[in-house]
Amino acid sequence: MGGVTMRTRRVRARLRGWGGVGAMAAVCALALALVLMLPWARSGGAAVPGRGGGKVAAASQAADAACKDPEKQTLSPSSADGPTIAAIKARQGEKRKLIVGVDQNSYRWGYRDPNNTGAALEGFDIDLVHRIAQDILGDPDAVQFKAIPTNQRVPAVQEGRVDMVVRTMTISCSRLDDVAFSAPYFKTGQQVLAPKSSKITGYDATLAKSKVCSAAGSTANTRLADDEKAGRLGAGVDIATTVPNQLDCLVRLQLGEVDAVVTDGALAASQAAQDPTVELKGAPFTTEYYGVAMKKDADDLVRRVNQILVQYRANGWQASYDTWLSATLGSDATTSRPPAPQYLRTS
Repeated sequence: MGGVTMRTRRVRARLRGWGGVGAMAAVCALALALVLMLPWARSGGAAVPGRGGGKVAAASQAADAACKDPEKQTLSPSSADGPTIAAIKARQGEKRKLIVGVDQNSYRWGYRDPNNTGAALEGFDIDLVHRIAQDILGDPDAVQFKAIPTNQRVPAVQEGRVDMVVRTMTISCSRLDDVAFSAPYFKTGQQVLAPKSSKITGYDATLAKSKVCSAAGSTANTRLADDEKAGRLGAGVDIATTVPNQLDCLVRLQLGEVDAVVTDGALAASQAAQDPTVELKGAPFTTEYYGVAMKKDADDLVRRVNQILVQYRANGWQASYDTWLSATLGSDATTSRPPAPQYLRTS
């Protein structure tokens, strides 16, 4: 534990002078990560159980073979109520809220700004949640937010702990076996995050002999596992380090325990904004789309969210982008806008 304390002090020293949200967010993330790291320290630094391995890669590849254009596998829009929406509206009193799984540690996406009174959740994903609540319940604040880690997004939906997840969640073929998705609301791609001083230049041979961190249950983790199994990773790349949340990877990077992070470029850009010593390395090497995840049989809710997204893309999406993401992704939102939706799922 003494070694961890000393590393904490060194990282805090690096953070001095940041000011504002970046410093406080990183320090909070560090505290969380250190708690999570205790069992690793006791077990000699073993990886988190559940890291994508051969079975995960095989399942992903099998799903991908039977699935094309996952972002199009959704239902056509409708404003009609159905049994799922009726059940939400039937909640009484303080319980008459939309229950939504979100992140509270992703800067600019879903996070608590300690500089704001009350430190309410805010960000690009949170704006969308408020719009959905306004449409379904007539009140943008009729929301019960549930903070869930990356690797719990699918179970939270399947087990009914939430009505939906709005948490930078990529629509993928393998996930379509477990949950239903809305049409896309954001476009991104996997990228590498590493120290500015690093020799790493992207998702290429410069990763050789590096330790790479990813979040368990993420598309980045699946891609790394697939590429490792297929022999596409550089020599000696170690992908054993996985964490429950993407932001935990940034802390591991700050502690010098890994050499790089692989995650969505949109998230990596926000993490780089929190730590001026790291940067995105290379261009995105995948194309991915974020969607709202719901239960597979919640057809009326999926259709309703798709109807809301039609309106939101026309009036609301750009304003939210300008507020939260233009500072990290640039004022031109062209590359982040999702394509015109297609609704290929019929039942």
